[in-house]
Amino acid sequence: MASSWACTRCTFINTNPSKPTCQICSSSKPNSPFSISSSSSSNHQKWSCKACTFLNPYKLSSCEICGTKNSSFSSSLSLGDEELRVGGCSSDVGNVFLPLLQRCSNDNKRKIGDDPVEIVDDSLDFTVSRGLKSANKKIVDSDEVQPKEISKKLKILSYNVWFAEDIELRIRMRAIGDIIQLHCPDVICLQEVTPDIYAILQSSNWWKLYKCSLSFDKANVRPYFCMQLSKLAVKSFHCKQFSYSAMGRELCIAEVLTQGDTPLVVATTHLESPCPGPPKWDQMYSKERVKQANEAVAFLKQSPNVIFCGDMNWDDKLDGAFPLPDGWIDAWTELNPKEVGWTYDTKANLMLSANRKLQKRLDRFLISLRDYKVEGVEMVGTEAIPEVTYVKKKGAKELELPVLPSDHFGLLLTMVAL
Repeated sequence: MASSWACTRCTFINTNPSKPTCQICSSSKPNSPFSISSSSSSNHQKWSCKACTFLNPYKLSSCEICGTKNSSFSSSLSLGDEELRVGGCSSDVGNVFLPLLQRCSNDNKRKIGDDPVEIVDDSLDFTVSRGLKSANKKIVDSDEVQPKEISKKLKILSYNVWFAEDIELRIRMRAIGDIIQLHCPDVICLQEVTPDIYAILQSSNWWKLYKCSLSFDKANVRPYFCMQLSKLAVKSFHCKQFSYSAMGRELCIAEVLTQGDTPLVVATTHLESPCPGPPKWDQMYSKERVKQANEAVAFLKQSPNVIFCGDMNWDDKLDGAFPLPDGWIDAWTELNPKEVGWTYDTKANLMLSANRKLQKRLDRFLISLRDYKVEGVEMVGTEAIPEVTYVKKKGAKELELPVLPSDHFGLLLTMVAL
């Protein structure tokens, strides 16, 4: 677009011509009155990060933005003699969760075989391939390399990414990106996305593999929102406003087609949040939340295959049992009945350890399936990001605390076609 401009420092394509600084790295727009001229010789004193393209001073051995190591200082990440590639996702994306990525790569080698290949999905209008390149760059169809029991599997990720932008935002979003590339979910449902978070995620390599429910222009006019990303063929993205929400909450719905053109509805939401405060500390919005849940389920139950996930803000003691129609299940309680499933946990999430104690199963997968069965649901993002901390004041004390990807743990659902 003629109105967009490329940042000369991090190469991000900025779509708002009126902003004089880059959405990602805050560098000045070229030829703007705020810009600082630089000669070509100054560029020789920097190295471009292969993960995020940020220009770093050569004295730094790791990227200032995402932490990826400079290949001049250390050899590229590898497994044996082969460059690390993870389930169609490149190692160039950073190494926040490198041990997990290495394990995932070994698992994929056992599943797919010794020769990595490039997988292309012709059903979607992608400009880049999603997959692994072999030495001779042979392109094959996914059915030729994956056993049917693997190709029939689907993964859905639900994650409240936390709109707190004052706590290592870029590093946290990079960590969430690593989680996405580790598990390669087919559909992603995110809550508490801000325009800045959208811009950071949009600049990631893995973003090109997905269709997004919101354009940047539409996202940029909202303080925070839910959004969906899909590798699968998309029939439609749409939103349904709740009949009442003081917080602007809505139901976001993706209608997708899976193997054999089987229809699947994946919906996400962020139900009304409890907001206790003075003078009575009783603003819990339970009635509004319960009404929203009922509206969502009443709308979704018309479809034969439904995944309803997100930050439900649900409190079983306050709100009662979640209103599930006959034939619906809560995936966590069904598959992990002996585990509490707290996705907001100030004890387990040490980033929140200075907060008052709160342990709730706020995030859920509620499902009704005719043509699939659920194999598992697990938490993701439960580990601290290595060597990253922040300082939080508690009274007169300053506490140095670890940083995790979000204040919530994410949920990953795995299902298989019947």
